[in-house]
This record gives sequence, C-alpha cells and structure tokens, in this order.
Amino acid sequence: MFWHGVADRLTGKNKEAWSEGKIRGTVRLVKKEVLDVGDFNASLLDGVHRILGWDDGVAFQLVSATAADPSNGGRGKVGKAAHLEEAVVSLKSTADGETVYRVSFEWDESQGIPGAVLVRNLQHAEFFLKTLTLEGVPGKGTVVFVANSWVYPHKLYSQERIFFANDTYLPSKMPAALVPYRQDELKILRGDDNPGPYQEHDRVYRYDYYNDLGDPDKGEEHARPILGGSQEHPYPRRCRTGRHPTKKDPNSESRLFLLNLNIYVPRDERFGHLKMSDFLGYSLKTIIEAVLPTLGTFVDDTPKEFDSFEDILGLYELGPEAPNNPLIAEIRKKIPSEFLRSILPNGSHDHPLKMPLPNVIKSDVLKKAPEFKFGWRTDEEFARETLAGVNPVIIKRLTEFPAKSTLDPRQYGDHTSKITEAHIRHNMGGLSVQNALRNKRLFILDHHDHFMPYLDEINELEGNFIYASRTLLFLKDDGTLKPLAIELSLPHPDGQQRGAVSKVYTPAHTGVEGHVWQLAKAYACVNDSAWHQLISHWLNTHAVIEPFVIATNRQLSVVHPVHKLLSPHYRDTLNINALARQTLINAGGVFERTVFPAKYALGMSADVYKSWNFNEQALPADLVKRCGCAGPVKPIWCPTADQGLPLCR
Repeated sequence: MFWHGVADRLTGKNKEAWSEGKIRGTVRLVKKEVLDVGDFNASLLDGVHRILGWDDGVAFQLVSATAADPSNGGRGKVGKAAHLEEAVVSLKSTADGETVYRVSFEWDESQGIPGAVLVRNLQHAEFFLKTLTLEGVPGKGTVVFVANSWVYPHKLYSQERIFFANDTYLPSKMPAALVPYRQDELKILRGDDNPGPYQEHDRVYRYDYYNDLGDPDKGEEHARPILGGSQEHPYPRRCRTGRHPTKKDPNSESRLFLLNLNIYVPRDERFGHLKMSDFLGYSLKTIIEAVLPTLGTFVDDTPKEFDSFEDILGLYELGPEAPNNPLIAEIRKKIPSEFLRSILPNGSHDHPLKMPLPNVIKSDVLKKAPEFKFGWRTDEEFARETLAGVNPVIIKRLTEFPAKSTLDPRQYGDHTSKITEAHIRHNMGGLSVQNALRNKRLFILDHHDHFMPYLDEINELEGNFIYASRTLLFLKDDGTLKPLAIELSLPHPDGQQRGAVSKVYTPAHTGVEGHVWQLAKAYACVNDSAWHQLISHWLNTHAVIEPFVIATNRQLSVVHPVHKLLSPHYRDTLNINALARQTLINAGGVFERTVFPAKYALGMSADVYKSWNFNEQALPADLVKRCGCAGPVKPIWCPTADQGLPLCR
C-alpha cells in the first residue's frame, strides 16, 4: 500500500512536472557499505548524505529511443544530468539494505520517449543499482530501467554505464537511435582489445582454455595438461581472467594463492554477499564432513581404514560416539561448537562435527532389531539408487545380449560382456533372455568402457584399486528393478590389446558369497559415484554451460528476448566454476584427493567430451538414446521421465 501511494503521488506530480519540462522518478540502489556490515539501519542513515548532490553523488542522463541527434551520429538525444534528491526510507527498503531516492529529469516532447539511461558514479566506492522508474511519461506511461548491476566510480570506466529500458527487441527491431549504444555496450563486454589481467570492475566476457589447473612452476608433478584447443584434449571454454603465464610454461596461466577466492569473473556474475557467506559456510561444512572423517582413519592401528561399521555410524548425528577417535575429541576441545554453528550456513544440522543422518541408514541407528540391520545393503536399495540416487542418467535399456563394447577392438581387443544367460536365467521370473529383451525388461548400468582405458594408470596410484563394472538389472512386474549380475573387469596383464580379464558375480546373501556380492556392489557404486562427480555433474552440468554464458553476453544485448530468457538460468555459474578451478578440479584439489581417477580425472573428462553432442542433451532425446523409445514416450521405470517429460511438452 505504501508504494501504491508513492506511485499515485508521483504520477500526479509528474503531470505537473511535465508541463514544466520535467520527468520525475525513483531510483533503487544499495550502497557497498550496507552489504559489508550487518547493521543495515546504521549504514543506510550514515551513508545517505554522501550519495546526494552534484559533486560527489550519482549522475543520470536519459537517452531518447525515438529522437536522434544528427550531430552525434544519429544516436538518441541525451538529456541533462540529474542527481539524486532525497531518500524515501521505509521498513522494507531498510530491511533489504536498499534505499529509494527521488530524482527529476529535465525533458520535453522534442526529446521523445526515453529508452536508455547513462549512469555516472562520482563517488569513491561502487554501489549496486537495482532500478530507475519513471512515472507518467507522455506516450508511454511508466518506463522502468532494470539494472541489477554494480556501478563503479566513473574514473574506472572509459564510458558511462548504460542501462536500457525494460523492453524486448530483436536486433532488427531495436529503435535506430539506440542501436549505436547497444553496439558500444557489446564491444565493452567482448573486451577483444583488453587482454587483461582483468580487475574487479571489468566487465569482460572472453574465452580461454582450462590452462590454469596446474602449477608447472612448482614442479612436474604439479603440471596438468591444457584442456581445450586441441584434438587430444577438447574441452568447453571458460571465462578468461588474463592472469600472467607461468615461468616454465608460457601456455599455462599462473595461479592465485590456494585460499584466495577472488578469481576474476565479471562483477555482476559474482555471488551476492549472502550467497558468498553461505558458500564459505558450506565450504567449512564440507571440510568437517568430508576431510575430518578421512583424517580420523589415520589415528589408529589401521591407517586409511575404518575399523567397524560402528566407527562409520559414529560420524552421524544420533550415531554412537566413537571412543577411539582422539582427533574429533581434540577438535571439540579446541573449537567451541557454538562458534562452529555461528559460521555454518542456516539450516545446518545440530552437531557441527557430525553429518546429518541419511534416511537410508536410520534403521541401523534407531532400530536394533536384526531384521532392520543394514537395510541399505539390500539388493532392492541398490537397484533403487540406480534411478533415485545421485546418478540416475547412466542406466539404459539393454537391446542386445551379451552387452557389446564401443572400445576400438584394434586397440583394446574384445570387450564383449562375459555375463551369460546361465548367470541370470534363474532370476528372471521364468523369462528367457530373448523374451526379456523383447519385453524391455533388461537394463544395464555400464561403466566398463568409461574406465577400462585408464585402469592401468589409475591402479598404479598409491592406495587405488578399482575395476570397470557392468551391472545388469531386471524390471520386475511391480515396476521396480533388481540386480541380476555384476561384471568386474581389469585390463589383460599381457596388454590392453588382449582384451579384459573379467569375473561375473551374482546375488548371494549368506556365507562368503554374500560378502563377496556386497563387495561387487560396492565396486559398482564406486564407478557410478566417480562418474557422477566428474562427468554427470562437473562436465555435463557446470563446464558445458559456461561457453553459453560467455556467448550470450558477448553476442546478445540485454534487450534481446533470448538473453532475457537465458540469463536467470546462468545465475552464479561463472563464479561457481571459477571457484572450482581454484580449489576443486585443480592439481591436488578436492577432486584429485577424493575421486579415484585422481590426477587423471580432468584428462579423462576431456576424452568423454569428445563424444558430447548438444542435440542429445534435452530430456526427451536423452530418454530416446537410453531407452530406445521411438519418441519421447514415458518409460514406466524412470521417475525422471515421469516428472520431467511434462515440462518438455
């Protein structure tokens, strides 16, 4: 109601103002110091006077969309500078850290309808401009300029910042008077004449290779191949930072200090202050939940191993306290839990040094009856997680038996699956393999070809030993899956060209065979988890989208309808990926320390990218590829299709 009243009063005043050759409006902005401290009220009131006035405030100049200035190359006429006049303080604006100011422009009918605004920051610090709203513009009514952008002091820019009215134009339909301004803005964003290094205030979107993951100046073991720009290591482009090259390799970019998170991305792509606070909190949470349990395995007689399931359950809330974990006890003694809670993000669990209890193991912790013990180890749960777990996008319908390999037989030999009908026939409800294939009842989680070419190198790394796995599953009458067999394979000891050495494991639930079957499922899960982290998540979700973010900002004006459609989906992507290059996928980073391909991880993802196809990324196309459907038909076994396909139509 408050803002309706303000709008009504402004509209009435604008009718009077227009007769005087003026347009009145309101500006919403957030000053930098408001975001730097927790007391919004104090910062707001202390800072209001510094942003008002002519000498050290903010200047706005309207640009006409309909009246060209022949003396300025046909560009839209530019009005006189207007400055912020007074602040309109409300409970809402104060709580959000924003301030609403009144502003008046000298403007008459000969200047037409405003279509853009030039903004000059005459202060010494940046501010976040949200909107400029003009009321009662003749022939137009309300004109809104949506900025949502950081504006730095004008001395840091070669041109004033420009923001267009919140209209939508294809390039051929944009008012001629605004076209030169659009072209100038795109030239700045492309930054082709600015090689860097880029500073915080820069707004440059340029492409670069992944040449900043290693640090060859520290030695050969810290060097990593450059990803992108070659047939050997193709990769999506990243946003250029322009940092200086390393001394030993002029093609590699120098790195920042590990804990320096101030990696260049255009300022408007960076996290907001609350998002960054949460990011730092979740980073600490990750260290607590992932690193400390690993360190805890080094303080007993069996380094790098948990001694029992009770030790594992002791890592979770409501789990038993682990009496033999002096590391956790020492941390609790040194760091008060109240302090940890205060810096962890909102919504974190109650015990900062314990992980939240997953539903799948609650029965282990809360119920002591034998029939509830180790419910997470059942075949039903194993099969369910191929669809409802972290990586439901690999499972596919089996169309031929035995499963064939896509590896080049000239280089790798014969890698046809060793799973035979004799292994699985007794567990398919009386169906033969051919009948099961015809009835679309056989599915496969196939990581054999994914990892086989790298196993020799990976298994030579200290503490590593994995197999390449194939998991065959059967669709039951109730629409759920059950595992039929798991094939674990290693390269032939006489050379990869001799094929694979494989062994097939089938379900067993008692004796030694039962324990071996559990291990086979664990190896299959290790494959699936690594593929999820490295390919499904990092490569196919984060890395491949970054070139689209860069291209959109380089080629499409903010008034282009496609830009308006895509930009909300790009939010924080460049910043997240930059932080990943700094701490996650870099040499010696989290990926290399926790995902088994280790230093070969990113090179392996580059090989996978060779077969990436844009036309296969939409959900209907992906389901056609994995299910063998003739069209985007919902398969009864796939909850992703059940929820996702209606959104695609």
